[in-house]
Amino acid sequence: MSGTDIASITKAFRPRDITLALALLTRLPLPHHPSGARAPSAAAWAYPLVGLVVGGIALLVGWCLEYLGTTAPITAAFVLLTGIVITGAMHEDGLADCADGFWGGWTVTRRLEIMKDSQIGTYGVIALAMSLLLRWYVLTMLIDKGMLLPAVLISAVMSRAAMVWVMHRLPNARQNGLSAQTGRPGGIPTVAALGLGVIAAIMAPEVSFVWLVLFAGLVTLGAGLIARRKIGGQTGDVLGATQQMVEVTVLVAIDVMISTWN
Repeated sequence: MSGTDIASITKAFRPRDITLALALLTRLPLPHHPSGARAPSAAAWAYPLVGLVVGGIALLVGWCLEYLGTTAPITAAFVLLTGIVITGAMHEDGLADCADGFWGGWTVTRRLEIMKDSQIGTYGVIALAMSLLLRWYVLTMLIDKGMLLPAVLISAVMSRAAMVWVMHRLPNARQNGLSAQTGRPGGIPTVAALGLGVIAAIMAPEVSFVWLVLFAGLVTLGAGLIARRKIGGQTGDVLGATQQMVEVTVLVAIDVMISTWN
């Protein structure tokens, strides 16, 4: 590898990218000053690290409640709620908007209009309710099995790595909005984000990281294919929906593998 290649890779990863990624994907009051010469999408490699922060804060809340003696269902509910508050429910909003738009409109234009509408429809309510219910129930089961820490962190990291792949592979479906303003990450940030997702899967105790990566990959691929077919590309809502679906998938996969193999 030449010195030029090493320099290019070094420039691709900057500490301020983590702050920028946190500012984009959470509601944490962090200062960020993106460079005008560098697209915000260059910070996409740090999206999985955002999952680590969000999951870590949610875990602290969960551990405090467990110390106070709360039951598993209550602890799971507040762990889930903490993550939602930190992210401003942006991923949940994306899931609901995609459900409404993808299945509530008959043309690409109409689907995008529905997704941009602030009102939530029947499809959105059902998708959101199912996501919340599944995550709450599985987290409750995992708390009883002593697997809260790895499950929360691994699902948070892997689901945000999946977002980067969709950003990289699909064009912007509209020329305005958060995703279009952020841009599409190049190969180096994308590979780095996916690498962090795989590392997180490898760290999972008592389960096969191969199956975790396979399930997460299939869901990510499916989300991308549906988005391309329905609206011709991706938007911020599509990225949020991808995050939600992969998070649910990883949580369920961990619970199933632990229940089946132990």
